[in-house]
Amino acid sequence: MTKFLMARIAFAAAAAGVAAPALASADLAKKYNCIACHSVDKKMVGPAYKDVAAKYKGDASAAAKLVEKVKKGGSGVWGPVPMPPNAAVPDADVKTLVDWVLAGSK
Repeated sequence: MTKFLMARIAFAAAAAGVAAPALASADLAKKYNCIACHSVDKKMVGPAYKDVAAKYKGDASAAAKLVEKVKKGGSGVWGPVPMPPNAAVPDADVKTLVDWVLAGSK
């Protein structure tokens, strides 16, 4: 599917009040190079997204914690390798990515 068609689908969905397709979130993960350290289903440098979702399942404050962690970086939760800060990523995109991860990256 072309990027143009995906953009039109996302726009139409947003205009109709429907969530944009999950592919948009996967595209954001590629755009901001999250996939250099993370994957959906296996540990790489950082944890798998499915493991993050499982760890924070049922935690009402998880999204806020993870948005802050993505923006500021951090270490110690998943091992000794620190996650660098991603301060240049727009807040709306960080929120979209975090929501996607917590929803199981589907």
